[in-house]
Amino acid sequence: VQLQASGGGLVQAGGSLRLSCAASGLTFSTYSMGWFRQAPGKEREFVAAISWSGGTTYYGDSVKGRFTISRDNPKNTVYLQMNSLKPEDTALYYCARKIGRVYDSSRAYDYWGRGTQVTVSS
Repeated sequence: VQLQASGGGLVQAGGSLRLSCAASGLTFSTYSMGWFRQAPGKEREFVAAISWSGGTTYYGDSVKGRFTISRDNPKNTVYLQMNSLKPEDTALYYCARKIGRVYDSSRAYDYWGRGTQVTVSS
């Protein structure tokens, strides 16, 4: 299984970015997927998750109303649209495959991508 996140970069506060996570080596359409982030010196934080069909989504409290997770199963890709970015959104963003029941715990995810850096300047 390989998960390759991309789309990170440097953006000003209030701006937008769209992250992508391309998956291979798995039957993508049968797995829920998630995004986490980790800032320097902080614990990994749940950002968003999406069911295998895309019909159910979950968000961390700090990103609700600003971020949107989506997926394109024929393209084996999950996305994270990030709007109204804040400096506190600065982190390394990871996508992961969900196998457990608890959507907001990193223990419920087994395969992780390398991450893509998002930096929001004030």
